[in-house]
Amino acid sequence: MKNLTDTYVLNNGVKIPCIGFGTWQTPEGEVAYESVKAALECGYRHIDTAAMYGNEASVGRAVKESGIKREDIFITSKLGNTQHGYEDTKEAFLQTLANLGTDYLDLYLIHWPNPIKYRNSWQDANAGSWKAMEEFYEQGKVSALGISNFLPHHIDALLETAKIKPAINQIRLCPGLTQEEVSAYCLEHDILLEAYSPLGTGKLFTVEKMQELAAKYGKTIAQVGIRWSLQMGYLPLPKSVTPSRIKENTEIFDFTLTEEDAAVIAGLTECCGGVADPDLTNF
Repeated sequence: MKNLTDTYVLNNGVKIPCIGFGTWQTPEGEVAYESVKAALECGYRHIDTAAMYGNEASVGRAVKESGIKREDIFITSKLGNTQHGYEDTKEAFLQTLANLGTDYLDLYLIHWPNPIKYRNSWQDANAGSWKAMEEFYEQGKVSALGISNFLPHHIDALLETAKIKPAINQIRLCPGLTQEEVSAYCLEHDILLEAYSPLGTGKLFTVEKMQELAAKYGKTIAQVGIRWSLQMGYLPLPKSVTPSRIKENTEIFDFTLTEEDAAVIAGLTECCGGVADPDLTNF
């Protein structure tokens, strides 16, 4: 990967830019609008949002007013936790399109596999959602389908009825948190791993070893963390609302971490905390 618009190829042949701009915890309104606008101006062509983030409308406005052709921007959104099942997913997807002001998505994900609302029927709820998503895919309203926060047993259950295999699993991946079991499963099944919170929601900046490596490479901690994510084969989704940092996070293609340093970063166990168990979440 040599620049922001270099791509991974998904298992259905769709190309996805190798770094996405994350919008989790970015509030609806001018903050979301200005941050996405800044990201597009810096060269990002991959924007990640979700119904649960509550900022789809501002993301869509920034895309529309950027002056960039819609087909040149890869947009991802995700199904909310209270609208699983066939009929509710159809309604949710169409609402997401309306919020974003677009007639198609590039990628649509089931955000969580086992929300509390469906705790006793998550397999059936996911199967219904996936059926609706497959129909939108066949209609050309979404270019690729995926999942988020799914563990192997969730994927196995989905594959029992799915006609289309997920192309992406978006999970929490950051230095010291490589989720080896699900990562290996996805690699085996040709499911690309997207890394949300690739900087550990800011925890990475306090890690002494990361400070040392940043000094060694003449880069910031954020740049080292994002570069590491790419070298691991992940698709990182860094997030910021500060224009200078948004730009800084794109400047990671002029250096390469040694294999030894990449291994050190991977081994910084729990430096950025752990990961929520999707079968025990209360939302």
